[in-house]
Formats: sequence, C-alpha cells, structure tokens
Amino acid sequence: MNAAALLRAVATGQASAGEVLERAVARIEATDAQVNAFTERTLARARAEAAAIDARRARGEVLPPLAGLPYAVKNLYDVEGLTTLAGSKVNRGLPPAREDAVLVQRLQAAGAVLVGALNMDEYAYGFTTENTHYGPTRNPHDLRRLSGGSSGGSGAAVAAGQVPLTLGSDTNGSIRVPASLCGVWGLKPTFGRLSRRGSYPFVHSIDHLGPMADSVEGLALAYDALQGPDPQDPGCHAVAVQPAAGTLAKGLKGLRIGVLGGYFHDNASPAARAAAAQAAQVLGATDQAEWPDPLLGRTAAFIITASEGGSLHLDDLRKRAHDFEPLSVDRFIAGALQPAHWYLKAQRCRRVYRDRVNALFREWDLLVAPATPVSAPEIGTEWLEINGVRHPSRPAMGLLTQPISFAGCPVVAAPVWPQGTGGMPIGVQLIAAPWREDLCLRAGQVLQDAGLAHLKAAPL
Repeated sequence: MNAAALLRAVATGQASAGEVLERAVARIEATDAQVNAFTERTLARARAEAAAIDARRARGEVLPPLAGLPYAVKNLYDVEGLTTLAGSKVNRGLPPAREDAVLVQRLQAAGAVLVGALNMDEYAYGFTTENTHYGPTRNPHDLRRLSGGSSGGSGAAVAAGQVPLTLGSDTNGSIRVPASLCGVWGLKPTFGRLSRRGSYPFVHSIDHLGPMADSVEGLALAYDALQGPDPQDPGCHAVAVQPAAGTLAKGLKGLRIGVLGGYFHDNASPAARAAAAQAAQVLGATDQAEWPDPLLGRTAAFIITASEGGSLHLDDLRKRAHDFEPLSVDRFIAGALQPAHWYLKAQRCRRVYRDRVNALFREWDLLVAPATPVSAPEIGTEWLEINGVRHPSRPAMGLLTQPISFAGCPVVAAPVWPQGTGGMPIGVQLIAAPWREDLCLRAGQVLQDAGLAHLKAAPL
C-alpha cells in the first residue's frame, strides 16, 4: 500500500498504527543491509508514537491527517536525542539535539511516526551519496548503481519500500536527483516556503527543505502538513498556507504548459529527453519554452555554494581537513579561498536572474524538463558522456536541476520509466512560478492517473 492507502487503512480502522509501523520495521530489517539508507533507527520513539495514535483511536478521537504514517528524515534534520550528523565524521562530537526540527515537529503533530535518520552526502555537498564515513547508499532498483544525492538515503528508503515518506533537502538538486535516479516522487518547494529551523545548513542562500514520497497524494499531504510561517526562521516567508492535496483533482484545463528546450535538450540523454517528451504528451504540452541564461544561473549557483559552504566549515577545514569527505573536501577548501568579489557578483547576478525567470511565467503556467541527464550510473563512475560531451559524473547529475533551484521555483520530480535505461527510472521536473506548488502537484496527479509516472517495486 502506498502512503494514501496506508492513511485510509488507519483512518478506517482496517489497520492499527502499530501494525503499519511493524511492517515498515520488518521491511527495513530485511533490506537495509543491501541498500544502506539508514544511519540511525528511532524504533522506541516510533513505537511510542504509533501507540499514542492507537490510544487516540481507542478514545474515539478524530485522528490527525497523517496518523500512523511511517517516515524518516535526512540526517541533517535535528531529532531530539540524536546527534545531527549531516553525513559527517566531524559532527559526531556534537551534543545531541535538544528538540526536533520544525518540520519534524509538524509531521509529529500531523500523526506521522518517525522511524529514523537517513544517509546523505557529507554536509549535503554532492549528488551521489557515496559517503566515505557511512558507506554509499545503493539504488534499490540495481544495487550496483547510485541512489543520487545529497538526499540519497531519502530517495532509496522510499524506493525500497521501507517507508512511504521521507524528508530531504535541496540546494542544487538534492531532492530531485535522488527522486529521479530512484524512481520516487519529490517536491522542492518555493525558496522560503518551509521552515529550515532545526536543520543543519549547507548554503543558506539556496537551501530548501521538502518531502519525498511513494505517490503524488502522499507528497501533497505531507507538504500540507509541513506548511506554515515560522517567525523564528527569518528565511521562512510569512505567506499564507495554501492547501494542495485538495486541488489534485482539478486537472490542468486552461493552463499554458511548455517544454524546456535549448540547454535542457542539449544536456539530456536520449532517454531523459524521451521521459520529458512522454510527460509533455500526457500534459498536452506541444510548444517549446526557453529558460533564461541557465548556464549563467548554474555558474553563479556553484560560486555561492562553494563560498558559503567553505565559509561555514572554515574552522574545521583548518584544523580537521583529514576528517572530511575525500570527495568534497577540496571543493570546500577552494570555496573558502574564493574572492569575496566573485560571491557578491554571483548574488547580484541572482537578483537579475530571478527577475528574468519570473518574467517567463507571464507566458507559461507550467514547464516540463528532465530532472537528470541520465539514469543512475554505477557507483564510482567518474565521467559521463552526454551527447558527445564528456562531463565529470558527480557534478553533472545537477546539470538540469541547478538552474531551476537557483531561481527558487517550486518543482515536483515525477518518476518516469523510459526505454533505453535498462529498466531504470529518470525523473521529470514539473516547474511552476514561485508559490504555485499546487500546479506542480496537479500536473503530477495527471501523470500518475495516466499511468506514466509511478513507483515500481524494487527487486530486493
């Protein structure tokens, strides 16, 4: 059963929260030695939370909207009593978190049941979750392949059927890349939509938090539970809550839907192009749109990412560089050494870039593009060839996501299974103007209803 079906089963009394939890625990125990999605399991807490839901039912109380739904979080979210690792060795010496991150608090208030923390690229600097300290997270559809990153554990846990819902983070593509490679649903909300309080930062200027799920309904329900202003998070804009789950059945009649060409065509493999074309056909999108200056946006995002990331970890880089992830330590050091002029110029560029992107949405309501240039490469892959151009594999996984998140637009990554990938998925980005997550989710519902975008059971 997917998230929506599990919630109905608990709501109608067909299953108890305790029963749903124990099925999830059994699946984790049966598969995680192969997948390596979890770095910590919070089973005592989970059983207490499930028992509390069942006690409320026994008292005849109205259950909250996510009652009994098991979930797990990327290990950069604070979880009371756990050290917030953020995928690192350095953080192991930090004291345990005193309270949950705001989004964890909101899911608990909605009745969801926390089962653990998930693997990731160290300090979220990567697209592969080839974590040297905790081991790589493997793709449940082919254990030789990458899960993507930096929220690789979040994508793999859903794809493996361990939990129907996870929380991740997305700075340059870290929800959409693992959603694409693992074949699950992911939502990168508008920049500033959800509170980041209680999460370990990577790049404050660009970080987003959001959910991954096994169905578009599960994604929308989780997003609704996560919304709300947070006056203690200055980066969380005090916008009105806009419920999305109730809008899924509205369809797309009258919406102007385009397919991103140019850069998004040239940097996508034939299979990725096919996935986007299939989605466009179902959505009735025939016209091509051009994203303004995507390469410039990606370049500026790289500069800001490196500068803020390097600055954040400067003291530890000076004293404990040997304890950092070998795949990212050089990039952190290089970022710390970048001239301030580069950073300021990139931020000025971003303001102009956002204006140009927002102007694009005067002509379009929704845009379609591949989420990754290829399906999941094998773990350890160093180079990719995309349409005759050789790219370093790890940064290339963000070729198609970085320009979008740099503008702060909301995106749903929908799992599509095109030909030519050996049975592996490639996600499609459904992109809307800022604060229009509902349009992305409605388009996802259309793709799911048509049978194009969906999960497949992993062969574990």
